[in-house]
Amino acid sequence: MHVSRLWRYPVKSLGGEELAEAQLTDDGVLGDRLVHVSTPYGPLTGRTRHSLLTIPARTGDDGEPLVDSLPWRSPAVAELIRRHAGPQAVLRRYEGPERFDVLNLLVATDSAVAELGTDVRRLRPNLLLGGVPAGAERGWAGKALAIGDALIGILNLRQRCIVTTIDPDTGAQDLSVLLRIRDRFATRIALNCWVIRPGTIGVGDTVRLVETSERPAHAGGWIVGAPYR
Repeated sequence: MHVSRLWRYPVKSLGGEELAEAQLTDDGVLGDRLVHVSTPYGPLTGRTRHSLLTIPARTGDDGEPLVDSLPWRSPAVAELIRRHAGPQAVLRRYEGPERFDVLNLLVATDSAVAELGTDVRRLRPNLLLGGVPAGAERGWAGKALAIGDALIGILNLRQRCIVTTIDPDTGAQDLSVLLRIRDRFATRIALNCWVIRPGTIGVGDTVRLVETSERPAHAGGWIVGAPYR
């Protein structure tokens, strides 16, 4: 197996940036989901504001997120976010573990994506693994992925939501994607993972499945009930 593709999402629920190399920290991919869309009532995501998923975001040279190529704190970005998410929506920086839906990494496999038959970006993974036999990852829970010096723990398969139905470029909805995930994958596709041992990984790196006794210290973000402060 090998690392086929890598992504980072500087702003939660906005577009991701594809990487050739990623630094894995104890907190996932360096620079991942540093900023989110906030309201007085809690965070907003692409689950209810589908068009957020089409807004491009990337990391600037200073490590801060850029939204549509502009600094995330700029007035123009503030207006853009209100236009897509409502008049009370603002961007807020928060680096606690609750910003991740379950754990700080999501790993997809090429064989599962091929069976699903859609753009892998709909799944919003951090890693796409290549060379994985069909269905193999469904027995990986409790094991780990060794990539160079880095070690990634595998908790379980991710139960998927309406976000998978949104085209990341156009915002158009295709409900058949979620129906296929239900029918072919029993609603669960891609792996909830976390960083056990930090390291730098890159596209093309060899991936080995290994045993581990490690378990995550924290699992579960705002979207599954963690309090929003």
